[in-house]
Amino acid sequence: MKRCLTIGIALAALCGASTLAHARPPTVVNSPGYDARLQESRKALRASPTAAPPASASVAKPKPRKKKHAN
Repeated sequence: MKRCLTIGIALAALCGASTLAHARPPTVVNSPGYDARLQESRKALRASPTAAPPASASVAKPKPRKKKHAN
């Protein structure tokens, strides 16, 4: 009984401690320089002429399959 109680308290403490951690890697934090470059590249993509879609690509035909006969 005492062992189960100890395990339960340990699990509760572990779960409670894990909810306190809110650290984020530096890649998640907004960077003004990166955002500016991203906006510039998006504007450049919008201003450039769109590429023509490829000529009609050949459609692959499905392979013939043997029909299964009911015995």
